[in-house]
Formats: sequence, structure tokens, C-alpha cells
Amino acid sequence: MARVHSLKYILSFTCSIALNLFLVSMFIRNRCQQNWTQEAMAEAEAVSSISCSGHGKAFLDGLLLHGKPVCECNMCYGGSDCSQLQPDCMVDADSGDPTFLEPFWVKNAASSAIVIAGWHRMSYEYSDGSLISEELKAHIRNVHASVGNAITDGKYIIFGAGATHLLNAAVHALSSKASSSPTKVVASTPYYPVYKEQTEFFNSEDYKFNGDTSMWNNDTSNSTFIELVTSPNNPDGHMKKAVLQGQFVKRIHDLAYYWPHFTPIVAPADEDLMIFTLSKLTGHAGSRFGWAIINDEAVYKRMLTYMDLSTYGVSRETQLRVMKLLKVVLSGNGREMYEFGHNTMKNRWSKLSKVLSQSKRFSTQKLKPQHCSFSQQIRTPSSAFAWLKCETSILEDRSCYEVLKEVNITGREGSLFGADNRYVRLSLVRSEDDFDLLLRQINKLVSVEINDKHVATTSTILRQSNETTLLLTAGVNVVNRTLDLRMELETLNSNIFPRQNGLYTTIDLSFN
Repeated sequence: MARVHSLKYILSFTCSIALNLFLVSMFIRNRCQQNWTQEAMAEAEAVSSISCSGHGKAFLDGLLLHGKPVCECNMCYGGSDCSQLQPDCMVDADSGDPTFLEPFWVKNAASSAIVIAGWHRMSYEYSDGSLISEELKAHIRNVHASVGNAITDGKYIIFGAGATHLLNAAVHALSSKASSSPTKVVASTPYYPVYKEQTEFFNSEDYKFNGDTSMWNNDTSNSTFIELVTSPNNPDGHMKKAVLQGQFVKRIHDLAYYWPHFTPIVAPADEDLMIFTLSKLTGHAGSRFGWAIINDEAVYKRMLTYMDLSTYGVSRETQLRVMKLLKVVLSGNGREMYEFGHNTMKNRWSKLSKVLSQSKRFSTQKLKPQHCSFSQQIRTPSSAFAWLKCETSILEDRSCYEVLKEVNITGREGSLFGADNRYVRLSLVRSEDDFDLLLRQINKLVSVEINDKHVATTSTILRQSNETTLLLTAGVNVVNRTLDLRMELETLNSNIFPRQNGLYTTIDLSFN
């Protein structure tokens, strides 16, 4: 009996040890599997904790000093911690870098973060053989549905490396192969310079850039046209509509800025070919991601072929990051990011308009308030750019671009947009530091004008005062001279004409 109990004890003890060993091995295995995420998290946290005085950021892929990432400073700031403001720095208002949304993503760092394993999506294609994430495509449709800025039902969606990539793919897909002459690519002035630059750069035999749309309004040659319609327009923020009509006209609608932080959403766009970009939606310009919504299957297939041959799709890492960002955009009531963006841009326009309202030499575009279906409010557009006009009186054979450069502001010349040299585009979508520096320089520019007015007014008053003084002095002199003359004549009169009957005969000396 004792032997049996002994065997049971041994068996039980052995099983217990085996079970414990199994559990320990599972724990160690799970811990090892999680270690790579913990290490990645610790690395990211370490970099994000580096202080750059609020005027810069340190990045995991940035330059290293003594094995640690260094601060990358905002424009006009320097020093190891970006705390030093550089005097007489040239303010860059040329670039449309949309970093104004950075504070929103700092606040939402945890929900927007992703960790990518070394083995993530190593294949060229997804498991279905495509180059496009179906889940990301569904998120894009949901974003448009929540905002109400575009109809996607029953339409094709294609991804590209930003809107610039998609624009040329669309021009390629719409250009006529059957025509004996190249398809004419046109846009209404002022137009986005890349339309012209990119079309001319590729120098295709199938299409050529042919300038302002209005030049071809009465064309009767049956030429094939591709009209680029930008709404809201870059650079002036106006809502544009197609100009050319007819069976030989095809259109590309560039709706990059048709989001609630830039303009009221008046109705969902429902065009045959619409292009959007992540950079203007979330501010992530560096991710190089855009999408086109296409109605016609043949056009979709031609664009797909272009993408396959030019880049073989957008990187899997980019698509993963975009999907994560869109999840944040859609989270909660789906309005937080748009409200942050709108309020930021609204405040910037309010500050700029207040300064320019004191000027007679500089002015910006006037945009009308409209009802926004997204916010259910009447809103004034808060355009991404100020389309600044310099009055002729200030130019003096200079361009507006040159006038601003003299006060250390670099904008984008109006001539690049097909406009004249009285205009310059100023970017309002950069970081808060960048905007503050731009506003400071414009303040200086307007202060000089106000000072010039005061000097001119003072000069006028002094001149008028001097003229009055001269007149008064001359008047006094005349009166004194008159009295002296009267006395002399009276003396002369008494000497020449003797008394008659006890009275002098006098000459009338009154001066009328």
C-alpha cells in the first residue's frame, strides 16, 4: 500500500514539475515575442522625450550626435535645443508644408502610433494579388461619407504617391491616342504651377500644356482638351467650376483642399475623376499618399497600368500608417481633427486680416461665407494660402515677390501661377512658429506704410503752417508799411497845403 502511495506521489510530483516547466516556457516565449514591441516603444519614447524648447523635434531617423538623435529646429531657430531665434532670418512662406496640424497629432500620439515588425508585408502584393489595401479603401470611403465632400459609391479608387503622381497618371489616362495633335491640357488662371511644370517636364507626344482655359473658350477646331479644375483653388481659395464644354473636353477635378478646415463643404462632389491627398487632410505630406476616385472603368484601368509601371504601387508601410491615421480621424464623433484645423486656420486669417486692414498697399483675396453641411454653420473659407496683391504705388518697377523679399519674406511669385507680378502666394499652413514669424514681418511692412503716412501727413501740416505764417508775416508788413506811408503823407500834406479858414486842406489818404 505504501508503495502505491509512493508511486502516486512521484507521478503527481513529476506532472507538477512538467506543468510548471511548460507554463514557464510559455511565459518566457510570450515575453520574448513581446520584447520587440517593448523595445520599439522604449526607443520611440526616448526620442519623443528629447526637449527642443517647443521650436523643433527629434526623430528616430534623424542625425545622431554621440549616439543620440539631435533636435531638428523650426525655421529661424537654432542651437542644440532650438532655443535661439536667429535675427534677420529669411521667413519661408513659399512651401505648402502642412505642419499646422502637428499639435493635434502630438495630442493623439498614442492612438496614431504604429509598430511595424521586420516581417510585415514583405511581398510585392497583398494576398489577393492587388497592390491596394481593401481595408484602407473602405476607410477612405468612410471618411468621405462622414465629411460629405465626395460621392464614392459605385466608383473605383486608386492609390498614388501623392496628388502629383496621380495628376500625371490621370492626364496620361485621359489623353487621346487617336488624335493627330496632342491633347491640350489647360487650367484657369491663377493655376497650380505643377500642372504646367509636370506636363512640360514629361514632354509627351500625347499631351501638351496650353495655358489658361479662357483662351480656348470659343475654340472651334474640335481639339481634345483636358481641363484641370482646382476647387478650392490653389492659390486663391476660390471654388472653381469647369469652363469648357463639349464632347472633346475631359476634366480632372483636383479637390485636395476640399476639407472642412479649409472651406465650407457645400455639397458632395460627384465628378468623373476626383483627386485627393493625405497631406491636405491630415497634414502628413511626407507619407506621399493620395487617391483618385474614378467613374469610368477604362480610365481606371489606364491609370492602374500607369501606376504599376511607374512605381508598382504605394508601399505597404505607407498604407498601414494611413489606415491608422484615418481610424483616428473617424474616431469619436469624427470631428475633432477638422475642428482643430478649422480653428487654427480661422485664427491665422483673423490675425493676418487685422494687420492688412490697416494697409492701402497690400490686400488679399475676398472669400464669401457659405453654409457648411459638415458643421451645419455659416463659415468663411480659411484658405491654405494668402493670395497677396501689391498695389502699383509700392512696386516701382519691382515685383510683389521682390518687395516682400526686401523684408525677409519668401513667397511664391504670381507669374508661376499664370498671373502678373503684382501677386505673390504666402503659405499659411506651416507650423505656428513659421506663421508667427511671417506675421511679424508683415506687421513691420505695414508699420512702415503707417509711418510713411504719418510722415506725409506731418509734412503737409508743416507746409501748410509755413505757408500761413508767410502770409501772416506779409500781411503785417503791408499794414506797417501802410501806416508809415500815411504818416509821411500827412506830414507832407501839412507842409505843402497851408490852413484855409483855420483848417488844413488835406488829401484823402484812405486805402481801399
